[in-house]
Amino acid sequence: MTIHEELTFKATADQMYKTLTDSSQFSEMTGGAPTDIQAEEGGSFSLFGGMITGRNIELVPGKRVVQAWRAVNWDEGVYSLVNFEWKQQENGTQLVFDHVGFPEGQGEHLTAGWHENYWKNLKKFFGEE
Repeated sequence: MTIHEELTFKATADQMYKTLTDSSQFSEMTGGAPTDIQAEEGGSFSLFGGMITGRNIELVPGKRVVQAWRAVNWDEGVYSLVNFEWKQQENGTQLVFDHVGFPEGQGEHLTAGWHENYWKNLKKFFGEE
């Protein structure tokens, strides 16, 4: 199963990239959740106080973030692949998002989590709500 989303934000691609790769901005965006992001390819990250962990696979400023991503309650060694890609548009920035390779039965929970913890918070962070 794949989670595929296409959303438009008023922020620039560079602003969105920085928010997802900078520990202090990500923490601020999520309401102060403990965050540690090593913003380099191969760098690890820990989000929401360790509930989500992984590694940055590809970081292309203002264009793309690809992460090996896992939830703390998944079996040891199980990672999924998350891809954030931005396209500048007239009315803002389109985010093309894909999440693949997650454990069976997790799709509905993960989709809700992306909406609640990422999309809603990003819109609020950029003053869209």
